[in-house]
Amino acid sequence: MSEAARPRVLVTNDDGVASEGLWHLAAAAAEAGLDPVIAAPAGEASGSGSALSGVWDGSRVEIERTELPGVAASIAAYAVRGTPAFIAFVATRQAFGFRPRFVLSGINNGPNLGLGVMHSGTVGAALTAAAHGVPAAAFSLDTRNLDGRLEWSAAAGVARQVIAVLLDVPVAGVLNVNVPNLSAGRLRGIRRASLAAPGVVQVAMAGPAENYLQVSVPGPPGEPEPGSDSAVLAAGYASVTPLRGVGEASPAGLPWPAAAGDQDLVSRCAAE
Repeated sequence: MSEAARPRVLVTNDDGVASEGLWHLAAAAAEAGLDPVIAAPAGEASGSGSALSGVWDGSRVEIERTELPGVAASIAAYAVRGTPAFIAFVATRQAFGFRPRFVLSGINNGPNLGLGVMHSGTVGAALTAAAHGVPAAAFSLDTRNLDGRLEWSAAAGVARQVIAVLLDVPVAGVLNVNVPNLSAGRLRGIRRASLAAPGVVQVAMAGPAENYLQVSVPGPPGEPEPGSDSAVLAAGYASVTPLRGVGEASPAGLPWPAAAGDQDLVSRCAAE
């Protein structure tokens, strides 16, 4: 494939531009025949979801060209003083000189599973890109209970396989990919999965004099639900879950009439 024919893609994350997982994802994109540009937060931005925020100087957000080591040494990279979703949003507006064919987010240090994905900066970047017409995928490595090395190379191998099918994903589609921390030889394959139920978040006031909330997030009780991303990951497979971003729900049951000209929309929603 000629240099001109290689689709240009944006690679971002929420662990920051210094994250090794980001470098491996960008290298995987290049190996898959894409032309990646890295634009990632200058620092840690985990848990930022789809927030569009940055460090502003008047109407400008700070950005710095940076040289990365290792597998990403030859890939153009920028450190941005903004959230992953902000970076994905401005990329769809050609902030880095092109409108990306895809946005690839990750590889996150830690899994993004179940309904908790709505809080992830890694997934938030992908959902933001899709909301603005750019297909995207988010990648995460399960580094919980780590015993040994981080298998970034194996996760990058999964990323290459997922990238190969992104052309078939609907314009508004997002693929959420979680990879167990296993070597390529021990990884059992890739399986489609549903979103696991989230853990119950328990919030209790410590007392009005303490001025803080005591918050605990226990893991899900018992075994994960069969077929869920948590179960697939625990079984030694990489999980792939297609996500849909923000969209209108059916207006059925609402007492208010539709605005003039909206009857067709109401009829379509009711039929879904």
